[in-house]
Amino acid sequence: MSYSVYDLLGNIGVFLIVAMYLALHTDRIASDSVTFSLLNALGAVLILISLSVNFNLSSVIIEFFWLGISLYGLYKSLLRKA
Repeated sequence: MSYSVYDLLGNIGVFLIVAMYLALHTDRIASDSVTFSLLNALGAVLILISLSVNFNLSSVIIEFFWLGISLYGLYKSLLRKA
């Protein structure tokens, strides 16, 4: 098994999502913060990039939902700041 740049991007994406989940549950970040939504969205995008090479339909579906929900949260956070 080889480890490609796409694997690395996917792993970074997983790390970002898991780190935000941990930060949320340890009260280090608020769920309505721009940072929380932005890093979740970035994580989903990186995972989707890795899935473009190693396709898995179930994973693609969940990452599209994760991205959409994160972008919605980002939109709400930015509206609140405006």
